[in-house]
Amino acid sequence: MAKKTPNRYQALIEKIFFDHYTDGSTSLDFTRQEIKDAAGTLGIVLPDNLGDVIYSFRFRTDLPERVLATQPEGMEWVIELAGRSRYRFLLVKISRILPREDLARIDIPDATPEIIRAYALDDEQALLAIVRYNRLVDTFLGLTTYSLQNHLRTTVKGIGQIEIDELYVGIDKRGCHYVIPVQAKGGKDQIGIVQTSQDIRFVEEKFPGTRCRAISAQFMEDQVVALFELTLQDGEIKVVEERHYRLVPAKNLDQHAIRDYRD
Repeated sequence: MAKKTPNRYQALIEKIFFDHYTDGSTSLDFTRQEIKDAAGTLGIVLPDNLGDVIYSFRFRTDLPERVLATQPEGMEWVIELAGRSRYRFLLVKISRILPREDLARIDIPDATPEIIRAYALDDEQALLAIVRYNRLVDTFLGLTTYSLQNHLRTTVKGIGQIEIDELYVGIDKRGCHYVIPVQAKGGKDQIGIVQTSQDIRFVEEKFPGTRCRAISAQFMEDQVVALFELTLQDGEIKVVEERHYRLVPAKNLDQHAIRDYRD
């Protein structure tokens, strides 16, 4: 079988990686300008959105095979932001957050307006809207929360520009205030340490004195939304809590299940 030819994104990121890599490396810094330089050297036409080269490998696509071959057992390369127009390949412990198959599904009456479902442009947008209209963050965390802003672009010291899918603020029965960054994962996107760590760093920097509850939402099959509360512990992403909510018409709610939840 012929070896698959790498696409232009893979060719660019592979060249940048090996321009810096030596045996034993665990951290490799590079700049946005190097993407342009690599494209010139390789004769590659750059995409209109230059940042999509980095974004694709941070959240959607595996790194090239030659890069993966340098990973020690139990470790993986991630790309994190390292300042304005600066990035970093960082070797971290493998951490994959996937919905559990054995977790019970909690039925929730679907409050999503049909017009929202009709006009949602992509999985991420649809997922954020479903979470918002069904108040799933409130249900999951047991707080009263409000959506403050979505697709928030901001900066964090030492990281540079980041984008938070949606930001909530909340309050509990004792009056404690919370800031809740939510990341939405649809399609082939995976929950990883990069976005979780930058979301938590943002809250610590911009909202000192509040409690951070970092949430990730992910589509499953059969109108099920998986919600995770995430934290960082010893440099690794950990699941604090996970729940699966299935959106159903109110007339289809199982009254016996509702009684079981109450008991």
